[in-house]
Amino acid sequence: MVRDSIQTMQRVKVGLIGLGAVLLLIGLAATIFGIVSRERPGTAIGAPKADVAANLSVSNGMTPAAAPTSEPLAELGVAPAASPTPTKP
Repeated sequence: MVRDSIQTMQRVKVGLIGLGAVLLLIGLAATIFGIVSRERPGTAIGAPKADVAANLSVSNGMTPAAAPTSEPLAELGVAPAASPTPTKP
C-alpha cells in the first residue's frame, strides 16, 4: 500500500513538472513572437516607400473631384480607358 502511494506522488510530481515546462515554453514563444512583430521591417536600397506612395497626387493637373469616371483601373493607369475623355480647353 505504501508503495502505491509513493508511485502516485511521483507521477503527480512528474506531471506537474511537465505541465510547468509546457507552460514555460508557450510563454517564451509568445514573448519571442511579440518582440518580432513589433520590429520595424527593414527596407532595401531602392525599394518603394509606403509613405511616398501614399502621398502621390493625380497627374496632368486634374483633381479626382473634377474628373469623375467609372473606370478605376484606367484612373490608376493599369488599363486603357474605354472611351477618350473630353479635355477642357
